[in-house]
Amino acid sequence: MRARLSVLYFLQFGVWGCYLSCFGQLLGAGGLGAEIQWFYAAVGIVSLITPALMGHFADRFIASRNLLAACHLAASAAMFGAWVYASSHPKMEFAPFFLIYLGFLAFYMPTLALANTTTFALLKSRGQMPVDHFPVIRIWGTLGFVAAMWFVNSAYYFNHDFGFTLSDSHPASGFRFQYTSMQLLASSIAGLLTSLYTLSLPSMTVPAKNGASSLSDIFGLKAFRLFKTAQVRTFLIFAIFTGVCLQISNGYAIPFINHFMGLEEYAGSPAAGNATLLFSLSQISEAACILLVGVAMKKIGFKSVIFLSLIAWSLRFLLLGIGNPGSGLWLFILSMLVYGIAFNFFNIAGHIYMEQMSDKETKGFGQGLLMMMTNGIGATCGMIAAGAVVNRFCHWEMVPSRSGEGMMRLFMGDWSEPWLIFSCYALATGILFRLLFRYRKNA
Repeated sequence: MRARLSVLYFLQFGVWGCYLSCFGQLLGAGGLGAEIQWFYAAVGIVSLITPALMGHFADRFIASRNLLAACHLAASAAMFGAWVYASSHPKMEFAPFFLIYLGFLAFYMPTLALANTTTFALLKSRGQMPVDHFPVIRIWGTLGFVAAMWFVNSAYYFNHDFGFTLSDSHPASGFRFQYTSMQLLASSIAGLLTSLYTLSLPSMTVPAKNGASSLSDIFGLKAFRLFKTAQVRTFLIFAIFTGVCLQISNGYAIPFINHFMGLEEYAGSPAAGNATLLFSLSQISEAACILLVGVAMKKIGFKSVIFLSLIAWSLRFLLLGIGNPGSGLWLFILSMLVYGIAFNFFNIAGHIYMEQMSDKETKGFGQGLLMMMTNGIGATCGMIAAGAVVNRFCHWEMVPSRSGEGMMRLFMGDWSEPWLIFSCYALATGILFRLLFRYRKNA
């Protein structure tokens, strides 16, 4: 069962990995480069609503396995529609494409929690404790994300020919999935496979219905009682500020690295033409650093772990700003490796902290509240603000393709300024957290 659940996570996160990091480049090529922030902010907006609703249905009306399969099927259909639109509209319009993408997110985002619910239920039904087995199962999700990134980075479809290449001089290099709408088709197919595979898992009994639930129960509004505790209130406020950092590099790192192909000095760099492959080091670092969180919390404490996370975010952005795909490639690589500390030290330590600070009635709601603050409010506001900053210094323009096959639209400009601004923001947030947060274990 552990092996079968690992395959589920591998496929599920592969759906996301096919497009999430290189989506910004596709949007720019389709004329929506100035609206990148809205597509990534939509992840947070949708996360505030549909996961709670689907979780309510899974708890009361539909077996989580069946609902998970249905959500993946609907998300696959929406992503297929996004591919049809993008492939038939070289110059896309914001409203129709954004609405189709919202449809995908509305069904895909709940699967992240539904997969956990299904996994926990199946493990418990076999007498296995989730705390012992879930981390090993969940890491396959990260591996699936990385595998999907490697696939779209090198796969191409050109003149009815499908193949793989890492070379910018290859005639089909500009038609690799990381640059075209084929990344959406790959995501759709992965979603369909995930839906079919989910149905092969054992089905669990639907819980008995216990009367109508209020909106407060469905959306976990009772968890806001946690704001009465001063240190929890401070932490959750800083969770919003930290959440600002979450989606910035997802949305802009690939267009940033790709823009070096438009600079004569770096145009032939393998790193500039394989940005998705380079960016996948971030996810590899994320998987490798998971085990460091528990050790760090025991050695230096919760407050210092969160502080180090924000310092790591600052380094992440700074290294991107001063690096390049030539002599500064090592700075790019270091930025990717630092991501594991930046993401995990806050994400995992934060959830452990909320578990400690919640009572029996608010433990589940507390976890949802933290997700709302970071992935919801923080990430949404962060992407909108980041978009305004990046668009102030950079713009999309057509440049000759290195393969000689026409032109490419790249996000050109002075990228060092936005990355420096993001780095200073994370550093200032870390310093303020260090000064203002007071951790008392028995509060």
